[in-house]
Amino acid sequence: MANVNRRKFLTSAAIAGSAAMAGKSTAAADGARTDSRFLDEKTGAHRFSTAPTGHSRPNIFLITTDMVSPDFYHPSRPQARMMHLPAMRSLMDEGVFFENAFATSPLCAPSRASYLTGRYSYVLGNGERAPDGLETELRPQDVIFPEYLKATGYVTKQCGKCHVGTKKFLDAFGENDSPWNRWSPPVYEDESYLEYQRGLGAKPQKYAKEIVLLQPDRKTHGNSLGGWIVQEDGNPFPLEAQYTPYLVDRASRKLEDAAASPVTRGRPVYLQLDIFDPHQPLSVPEGFSEREKELRAAIDLPATYRKVRAQDWQPFSDQPEIYDLYRRYWGLYDPQSLLDYRVAYALQMEVVDRALGRFIAELKRRDLYEESVIVLMADHGEMNGRWGLIDKGVYLYPDVLRVPLMVKMPSSWGIRPRTVEAPVSLLDVAPTLLSIVGIEPDARLDGHSLLSCLQGANSQPGGDFVFTGGWHVGTNFACGIQSRNQNGHYLYAYNTSSPIDELYDLNVVEAENLALRPEYAKLRREMIDRLGAILEKDPRWLGYWSQFRVSHFADLPAVSGDMQLNK
Repeated sequence: MANVNRRKFLTSAAIAGSAAMAGKSTAAADGARTDSRFLDEKTGAHRFSTAPTGHSRPNIFLITTDMVSPDFYHPSRPQARMMHLPAMRSLMDEGVFFENAFATSPLCAPSRASYLTGRYSYVLGNGERAPDGLETELRPQDVIFPEYLKATGYVTKQCGKCHVGTKKFLDAFGENDSPWNRWSPPVYEDESYLEYQRGLGAKPQKYAKEIVLLQPDRKTHGNSLGGWIVQEDGNPFPLEAQYTPYLVDRASRKLEDAAASPVTRGRPVYLQLDIFDPHQPLSVPEGFSEREKELRAAIDLPATYRKVRAQDWQPFSDQPEIYDLYRRYWGLYDPQSLLDYRVAYALQMEVVDRALGRFIAELKRRDLYEESVIVLMADHGEMNGRWGLIDKGVYLYPDVLRVPLMVKMPSSWGIRPRTVEAPVSLLDVAPTLLSIVGIEPDARLDGHSLLSCLQGANSQPGGDFVFTGGWHVGTNFACGIQSRNQNGHYLYAYNTSSPIDELYDLNVVEAENLALRPEYAKLRREMIDRLGAILEKDPRWLGYWSQFRVSHFADLPAVSGDMQLNK
């Protein structure tokens, strides 16, 4: 391929689109890979190759939600049976549901950075609280997987939250993209959203009932979790004027524009819909009063929250201090506040599902649904009141690591709907979507393609993956692994800020730390060995390994050599 400047290369590649790919595929015999290409043709940076897949390139819709509790979707959770989530369940029923999917980091920015790059993230905290000098955004030389799709002719579109640095989103989705790089939605500043509201005859929101927690003195008002909203004049706030339906409407208009433009018409589309809900602060609109009554009658407080109250919020001897710090930060001293939150949080998830249903209906109206790839996932989980905690944090409790992951493949691929029990991580999303369209980057990806698993292969997808934590409300550089076999499914976590290890049974709804119990000593030792072997062999984990090998010297296999030089 002759050298051309980057803009010309990307433009010509995009306009050529499917035809260029089809031509290369025809010339490649027996599935051989085509000649290498580059995201930056001028510098020869970020080489990748393409190969025929035997299928036409599908439209791809990646729908991400923010901070979703396993209570809402996981088959082991009683509350999941109470939830009205027909759109989500349709994707579970018509696609492949990964029952044991995990985020490798329990915070927004680190998790998003990892699944967009397919690599473990060096971003270890959200930018709003990060100390000066520490990375909070992806670097310019990093590549997020939509850039490869764009370079091979996909029309790339995005709506919603970014939180990894807007520069990378402009690289992937174009100069007209308007991602917001913050943890909460700009409901009062997003001019496009305010115009959308005016078009519906709605005014900006205010809280009719706000859930406000208490500071450690148990008297002073503390964090607001949002709640139920009305218009600023006190009139009911219509569902369609809420921020999530707005994002769905905007995504639909982007699809319409792609279909109408002579430059993009007929080309495959990658659309990334990054929904903030059901993350707090909550904003429940009108139309959910009956559901609220039903949920209030059915939802109870977690058993572990009752343990916290029975101990009068004193620290637990088998928990690292980071949990106690977050308990005091959130201040769920009033059980009624937690019940209000659990009900409103569930309602917020149902708001998401109604909007998702509208988006699926739009895809069907445009005859795009059947032959598209649709991925629904969350960036991380949520505590939902367990152990006196909500939200997430820099600790590796199962509920903040579990995520929903559903993949609906094109009907013509003949993939049978099913549930996959094997553990996977969000690192697998990028290599999976790239392999579906026959793109193979030269760069190392830490995730593994799940394509063979989607197609029904019996082999276990991927391998070991590492969980990490950094800074947020508190600081706790944690690392951990999971292990699933015929003896069970467990999570082991090591915390650099605490001498207390954690070991959780991932099949238990209200998990308790088993690390200090004698009957689990052998399992704990085995997982320490496995984590140590992983940390030692990868230089990216040297910061964890240096401390882990000293603190667990008696538990790890005996080694000799200069520990200072890591030999």
